Amino acid sequence: MTTHVVATAGHVDHGKSTLIRALTGMEPDRWEQERVRGLTMDLGFAWTTLSSGREVSFVDVPGHERFIGNAIVGLATAPIVCFVVAADEGWSTQSGEHRDAIAALGIRHGLIVVTKTDRAPDLVAATMARARSEFALTGLRDAPIVAVSVAQGKGLDDLRLTLEQVLTATPDPDRSARLRLWIDRGFSISGAGTVVTGTLASSTLTKGDSLLLTRHGGTPRAVSIRGLESREKAAGVLYPVNRAAINLRGITATEARRGQALIAPDTWHMAAAMDVRRICGVALDAAPAQVIAHIGTAAVPARLRSLGSDHARITLAWPLPLTVGDRLLLRDPGRHLVIGGVNVLDPAPPALLRRGDSRRRTQALAAMPLAGDVQAKVAERGAVAADELQRLGLTDANAVPPPEVHVRGPWWVHQPTYDAWVRQLRALVEEDERRNPLTRGVSEGAVQSVLAPCAAPFIAQLVKDGGLELHEGHIRQPHARLHLGRAEAAVGTLEARLTAQPFNAPLADELTALALGTRELAAAERAQRVLRFPGGVVLLPSAPRQALQRLTQLPQPFTTSQARQALGTSRRVAIPLLEYLDRKGLTRRVDDDHREVRRETPAQ
Repeated sequence: MTTHVVATAGHVDHGKSTLIRALTGMEPDRWEQERVRGLTMDLGFAWTTLSSGREVSFVDVPGHERFIGNAIVGLATAPIVCFVVAADEGWSTQSGEHRDAIAALGIRHGLIVVTKTDRAPDLVAATMARARSEFALTGLRDAPIVAVSVAQGKGLDDLRLTLEQVLTATPDPDRSARLRLWIDRGFSISGAGTVVTGTLASSTLTKGDSLLLTRHGGTPRAVSIRGLESREKAAGVLYPVNRAAINLRGITATEARRGQALIAPDTWHMAAAMDVRRICGVALDAAPAQVIAHIGTAAVPARLRSLGSDHARITLAWPLPLTVGDRLLLRDPGRHLVIGGVNVLDPAPPALLRRGDSRRRTQALAAMPLAGDVQAKVAERGAVAADELQRLGLTDANAVPPPEVHVRGPWWVHQPTYDAWVRQLRALVEEDERRNPLTRGVSEGAVQSVLAPCAAPFIAQLVKDGGLELHEGHIRQPHARLHLGRAEAAVGTLEARLTAQPFNAPLADELTALALGTRELAAAERAQRVLRFPGGVVLLPSAPRQALQRLTQLPQPFTTSQARQALGTSRRVAIPLLEYLDRKGLTRRVDDDHREVRRETPAQ
C-alpha cells in the first residue's frame, strides 16, 4: 500500500487546518487551547485514504510568526508541502517566511492552494499569479495551483485530483537507506511506556529493532522497538513515507523529546562541526555569528564562521547525525528570520589552526562538489576507515576508490601520503643510526609520535616497504647493513679471534681493552654479530651449531667435563653454552652431570 506525508504551510488564519478537516474529516489541532482560540500553535496530525487507495498523512503547521520554529519542524521532515494562501488576504508576512523555509529546506514537491475563494472571488486570479511569482526561484516553481472554498465545498474534488497527481510524480523513497527518524513528539502511555512519533522519510522500521537515540549533549542511548503504530493501527513493519508512533524500550519519556533522532547503530557520524555551501538566502559573510541550525526536527544553537560569501564552518552546540548532502536551514535567533539554506559538504572538517588555513579551506570548498570529495577527505587525513567514509556519506558499500587512493584491508589510503610516510620512516631510522650507531633502532612509540596518527595501523607494512625491520618493538636497518661505528673495528678483532678459536671467550679485561662495554656488545648482538651468555661470556652466533657438531661425536650421554674437553674451553664457557643448548632443545639432561644430544634436534 502506498503511503505519503504532506505538510501544510502558509500565513496564520489562511485556512490550513480548515482544509485538512475538509479533506480528512479529522481535527488536526491537538490542544484544547488551540481549538478555543482557533489558532494552531504546534504540529497537528490527520490522515485519510484517497480514492486511488493512497494513504496520506497530513502534518499541520502553525502559521503565526511566534511559532515559526514549530512550523519548520513540520516542514523539515515532510517531502511534500501543501502551501495555502487565502484569496481575501493574499500574500502575507508569514507566507514569505514559510516560502523562505521551503526554499531553504530544498522541498521540491507540492501544490499551492488558494483558499476562501468565496470571500474574494475577484482576487483569486491575482492571488494565484502572486503565489506563482513568489515561488519562481524555489523548488515549487512549477507546483500546480488549485482554488477552493471549503465553506461552499467548491474545488475540493479538483484538490484531491491534483494531490493524487503530485503524489504520483513524487519519487519513491529509499527503503534500504540508513535509518534516521527525527522525533517530533515524546510522551508516555500508561501500560506501554515511552512513545515517540515522527515521519519515516526513508529506510524501514521493524518491531524488535535495536537502535540508538541521540541525546542533547550526550552520547546516543541504546533502545529497542517494543511496538509500532501508524494512523492508530499496530504494525510489525513500517515503510516510508509514513507517520510512525514507536513504543521504545530502554528509555524514559523524559529522555525522549523533539529534536532527537532514532538512528541505526554504527551508520552515522555524530557531527559537532561541518563545512557548508550556501544554496539560497543571505550571503554567509553577511550572516550573524550566532544562528539556529534546523535539520529534521532539531533546532540547535550554532556558531557560524564565514569562509567567503558562499561557504562557512558551522559549529553546533551539540552533535547531530549528519552526512554529506544534508540540507540545513539557518535562522537568525535575534530577528527570528530565516537566513537561508545550506548544504553540508563535509560533516567532519579539518581544524583551522594555522595562518592561512581559512583561505586554503575556502579555496578547497569552492572546488568541492555537492556530493563531497572522497579523494580530498582521504588525502586530508592520509587514511580513513571504509566504514567511516560510509558514515560520512562519501561512499557506499559498492564504491570504487578514486585515483591515488588504495584499499588496504578496512582502510582507504592516499598513496602519495603513504609513500611520504615510508620516506619519513626511513629518514627517521637513518638519522637515529647516524647519531647513534649503537642504537637498538627507533621505538614504535617514537615512530607513531612522529608520523600522522592514522599511520599507526600501517607500521608493519611501512617497515617492510621501507626495506627496514621490526625487532623487539624497534625499527632499524636490516642487520646485514648495520654498522657499529667506532666499535666496528673492535668487534671485527673479536670476530677474528673467535673464528680461529670458537670457544675461547675473552675475559672481562680483554673486552675492556678492546673498548667493548655492555652498550657496544648489546649493539653487536642486535646486529647478530655476537651472542652473549650469562657470566659475561661472548661467542659468535655460530658457536652453538659448532658445539653441537663436536658433542655429537662424544659417547652418549656425556659429562660436563667431557664436553669441556671436546670444546677445548673452560667451565666458565662450557656451562652457560650447555645450558643454552638445553633451553633450545638441542641437548637433554639425563641426570645432574650427564647430557645427551637429542636424536632429532630442532632447527636452529
